[in-house]
Amino acid sequence: MRPGVTPAEICNRKASYRYEIVERFEAGIVLRGTEVKSVRGGAAQIGEAFVRVGRDGKPMLFGSCIEAYGHGTDANHRLERTRELLFHRSEISRLRAAVERKGFTIIPLRLYFKGGLVKVEVGLCRGKRTHDRRESLKKKTVFREMARELSAATGRRR
Repeated sequence: MRPGVTPAEICNRKASYRYEIVERFEAGIVLRGTEVKSVRGGAAQIGEAFVRVGRDGKPMLFGSCIEAYGHGTDANHRLERTRELLFHRSEISRLRAAVERKGFTIIPLRLYFKGGLVKVEVGLCRGKRTHDRRESLKKKTVFREMARELSAATGRRR
């Protein structure tokens, strides 16, 4: 990678609004060659994606869309296919237990590069109720107004 160029990072912005994120995990993802190039170009979406742990113990990413690579040939990948995630065995058992017993769901939060490899930050999440969403929006608005007033107050003193 050239100096000064940062790799693409794809975020799931709605995740913190829709879900209460209890715990975060980092996982590898199994991709094909043209998929890696598309992710590097920022042509991926994980807004509607989710993770399920299968009966065979393999966590799979469903609902993610990685666009076709523009300079690819007819050997390009399918846009929406299930992709295997690479976790440690202990993390898989913790995720599976939480989803089965406590009613959690597993949501991808970020897709990014780390040392030349594509990684997925996955959150163990619990769905928010409507009043919880309203409350978090109120808190965000209050913090934004406080920051605005503070910056205006410090700007006048100078």
